[in-house]
Amino acid sequence: MTSPYHLPAGKAADGPYAVHVSPESAGWGYCGLRVLDLPAGGSHTFDTQDSEWIVLPLSGGCTVATTDDFGDDTFELTGRDGVFGAVSDFAYVPRDSRTTVSSAGGGRFALTGARCTRRLPARYGPAREVAVELRGTGSCSRQVNNFAAAGAFECDKLIAVEVITPGGNWSSFPPHKHDEHRPGEESVLEEIYYFQFAAHDGVSGLGYQRVSPSGQGRGTDVLAEVRDGDVVLIPDGWHGPSMAVPGHHMYYLNVMAGPEAERAWLIRDHPDHAWIRGTWPAQPVDARLPLYTAPSQ
Repeated sequence: MTSPYHLPAGKAADGPYAVHVSPESAGWGYCGLRVLDLPAGGSHTFDTQDSEWIVLPLSGGCTVATTDDFGDDTFELTGRDGVFGAVSDFAYVPRDSRTTVSSAGGGRFALTGARCTRRLPARYGPAREVAVELRGTGSCSRQVNNFAAAGAFECDKLIAVEVITPGGNWSSFPPHKHDEHRPGEESVLEEIYYFQFAAHDGVSGLGYQRVSPSGQGRGTDVLAEVRDGDVVLIPDGWHGPSMAVPGHHMYYLNVMAGPEAERAWLIRDHPDHAWIRGTWPAQPVDARLPLYTAPSQ
């Protein structure tokens, strides 16, 4: 099944970006993602315009320098060797500024963004303050790095987290959605999934992503085989499971934003599968998790 919401690696490339998803290209109102590859000694400058951004190293370290009418800020990001090895520090840069990302050693850097109205100050996010959560048990076990989750790091609209699913496990399960305004129960959030996989003996990994119609919005329907660098757009619908094939850990970066006045991740489980949560207390968390913790933990 092909879908306009599944963007295989390279399909969303644009200029310096391996991935460039904007609100315009996605056909929605708020969230965006850029993935920037820099060679050793390379740099890239962009204007934040009407959006707030977090620069998150996927591999390598970098310097983030941002300037606007309020002054200049520079942050040195230690980064990491890769997403399966460590939590990373990150930098938040505000709307209406100009930002340069430069890297002495080169690397891959995610720019997670959201259109916003408030201008918040530029800030550094230390790796030691990233809450590493173990969610689910048994074959539903996964690790969530809540670096910019609602309540974990202040943004105006942007919510972003990393999820690591051990090979053979299912995450984003039970299927859930956030495409209706239900005060205290469900919030309206667009969402982007960006995937990477751990190779084994030189063989690339892969997984599968399901999104099914919820009766709201566009009736989004996706059944995709996903590989390194793939993106799945979720404007609406029940999303999950995200399935990692045995032998290959799966990583995905979630970027979310929406029109709600309150920045909150409120979800509703699919009624056919919500019961699975009740089985979790009777099972242990997958012994392979956590793959790592934040440095202070």
